[in-house]
Formats: sequence, structure tokens, C-alpha cells
Amino acid sequence: MSRKIVARKSRIHGNGVFAVEALKKGERIIEYKGRRRTHAEVDREDAGDVESGHTFLFTLSEDYVIDANYEGNDARWINHSCSPNCEAVIEEDEGDARRSRVFIEAIRNIRPGEELTYNYGITLAERHTPRLKKVWECRCGSRNCTGTMLQPKR
Repeated sequence: MSRKIVARKSRIHGNGVFAVEALKKGERIIEYKGRRRTHAEVDREDAGDVESGHTFLFTLSEDYVIDANYEGNDARWINHSCSPNCEAVIEEDEGDARRSRVFIEAIRNIRPGEELTYNYGITLAERHTPRLKKVWECRCGSRNCTGTMLQPKR
């Protein structure tokens, strides 16, 4: 992990990742690591439970996810925000989706002490009911907060 960031308790939710040194817009900060698994494998377990409002899964493709519950790193602690300072960038491997990689990059300059956040972009196959919106409640506290991590369906 970069020496420019550290994981610790967050006011947003549980653990978070914070800048120790200034980060520049466009800087690649950390790779989101974990075991590559199929959606079917994850669905057989609780790792992707829609009802929990908590996940360390990052979708790579229609077939694969990165499951940071296994072999994950501190990138899994980066919290969601409706006004993020980072974004997730997927580097696709055209030959094998399991070898695709996800990097967290700064979308603006980030000051030391500032918590890193990105928009999780969560959309669920099922209807986004008021109950599910509450399960996936957003606690980012930004002026633009929608109150939920769930994104409108397209």
C-alpha cells in the first residue's frame, strides 16, 4: 500500500482510508485487490447479501467480481460518498476478465487528513424499495447526499 494513505476509523462508516500526504488530481492511489470469483460463487455465500448493506465486492464484468473478503487490501475500506474525491478505474484485460484490475484515482487534489471516497455506483436487480434504500443508507454527509448508496436504474 502507498505510504501516502492509511486506514483508520471513519466518521462516515466503520473504517476509512485517509491521505497522510497530499494527493494530486489524477494520481493513482491504490489497487483494489481481492480474489477473483464468479457471480455464481459469490451468490452461493453471504458475501454479496443485498440485505446487509455491506459489501467488499467490486464488479469486473458480467462474469467476475473482485471479492476483497479474500486477499483484500486497504482499498476495501474506502467509503462511498455522493461527493467523492476519487473514482474507481477498471483496466480491462480483453483476453481474460479475471485479470482485469481496479485502481482508485484522485479526481481532485486531496489534502493530508482528508478521507478518500468514491461513488460505489450500486444498482440492484430488484426494485429499489424504501426499505432497501434504508439498508443501503449513505452517511457521507455531503450537501449532495442522496441518503442512499443505490444509484438510479438506467
